Amino acid sequence: MKDRYGSLTIALHWAMLLLFAAVYATVELHEAFPKGSDPRKALMMWHFMLGLSVLALVIVRLAARLVETAPPITPAPPAWQTLITKVVHGALYALMIAMPILGWLMLSAEAKPIPFFGLELPALIGPDKELGETFEEIHETIGTIGYYLIGLHAAAALFHHYIVRDNTLIRMMPRRG
Repeated sequence: MKDRYGSLTIALHWAMLLLFAAVYATVELHEAFPKGSDPRKALMMWHFMLGLSVLALVIVRLAARLVETAPPITPAPPAWQTLITKVVHGALYALMIAMPILGWLMLSAEAKPIPFFGLELPALIGPDKELGETFEEIHETIGTIGYYLIGLHAAAALFHHYIVRDNTLIRMMPRRG
């Protein structure tokens, strides 16, 4: 019986963390620059491209989840913790799927280009300023919820490692040397 996730799953997990950090950093940092300035535009372009990268990576993560079984947590947690874990993981996957799609829909409705590393992706819907504003509000609200979900996920891993002292966190850590 294996005691850790496979190297692909571990790499995807930590890559997603780095992507999330970059997505959130670019959207927060763009506020430090004046509207219409080149740095502000560049940060938003990176926000869009990195956000769409989250969508691409979550597809790979979901495929990896289908072929790999999770190593057991030892000692086994109570049923209520397992239920909470499933709900939070489901919410995180919903975040990873919904946020990039909402961003793509928002740009589409606002008739803005959808950049993706030298490509321009097609609009998902036609221009509709009011709908674009609605997508933007939803995107921002879910983005704020995302901060809490990611924080809860990290806090739970640390709680399990330092307080409960089970192998929850270790299962997702790369092996040493």
